Amino acid sequence: MLFMVIEHFDQARVKDVYARFKERGRMAPDGVRYVDSWISADLGRCFQVMECDDIALLQEWVLQWGDLVRFEIVPVAPSKATAAAVTKHL
Repeated sequence: MLFMVIEHFDQARVKDVYARFKERGRMAPDGVRYVDSWISADLGRCFQVMECDDIALLQEWVLQWGDLVRFEIVPVAPSKATAAAVTKHL
């Protein structure tokens, strides 16, 4: 299953986030796969697509960063898959 993970950074702590990432990596448990990410121009948010079949694994990952980052996690589907599902009902 795919998830859009929106990480909200305290802009005063962005350097801390990147320092931890440089030191420890993403810290995602086995079973959570990073797909891609984008950072907002103001450095306040990171938009990440992650793949995972077990929500508890995402929760473990969130706990690794909770002191620096506030998370919003939204289950998403590829546009092509959604279009195919909708087309069946037209």
